[in-house]
Amino acid sequence: MKPPMNPIYRKRLWIHRGGIALSFLAMAIGIFFLMWILSTLIIKGVGALSIAMFTSTTPAPGSDGGGLMNAIVGSLLMVGVATGLSTPIGILAGIYLAEYGQESRFAQITRFVTDIMLSAPSIVIGLFVYALYVAHAKHFSGWAGSFAISLIAIPVVVRTTDNMLNLVPTSLREAAFALGAPRWKVATMVRLRAVKAGVVTGVLLALARISGETAPLLFTALNNQFFSANMNAPMANLPGVIYQFAMSPYENWRSLAWGGALLITFSVLGLNILSRTLFNQKLQS
Repeated sequence: MKPPMNPIYRKRLWIHRGGIALSFLAMAIGIFFLMWILSTLIIKGVGALSIAMFTSTTPAPGSDGGGLMNAIVGSLLMVGVATGLSTPIGILAGIYLAEYGQESRFAQITRFVTDIMLSAPSIVIGLFVYALYVAHAKHFSGWAGSFAISLIAIPVVVRTTDNMLNLVPTSLREAAFALGAPRWKVATMVRLRAVKAGVVTGVLLALARISGETAPLLFTALNNQFFSANMNAPMANLPGVIYQFAMSPYENWRSLAWGGALLITFSVLGLNILSRTLFNQKLQS
């Protein structure tokens, strides 16, 4: 005959089981709604995929056919420029914070401002660039859109680079200093090289973050029904087109909006999978 269970232990056991059950219930609810959203997106978005979607520009109101070529090209141009701006700035700022800013008041302020920018609403950044650039230039442009989303990407790269560099063992830095290497070379050729996979992961995460931003582009790049590679003029972009077409009364516009949403979703999903794969490979090596 088994001895009677301690009442305190029995109570803790039931609390433990209840916590596990609630955790699984919350996970199941989250997965259910995620699968619901993804399945709806796939069902409605796949039907819009066609060759014309990638080779034709956005249609005029009430017309049939058309595609998203101008929006796709515009998004690629603006995201590419934003990545080119944010990557070197973010990496260099992260190197400064990790290597030179351990006890600096300026570095503490920089970290604080970076954390604020990480949580700042994107529409606020869009309004900031609008007031600073668009209002003075008196026209919307692809450059303004690139500047706006680069301000969203920079904090992500800065914090990722800073955190990755702080994971480098102190013994590795001390060994480099013992060999007579200057501090700038230790920072770039030793510490940064040791965590390059993590830094690349941060860049990819920043790229995924800005790929689907809508609010900043509405205040900066606006939109363009026609194909244009002129970065100094209003430029079509996928988030803006999706926002406009999803609320339209035209069936083909709503269908293109679902197709554009599918493209952005799977692009972001692919970037996240790639970043996690690179980071996991680095951890295993």
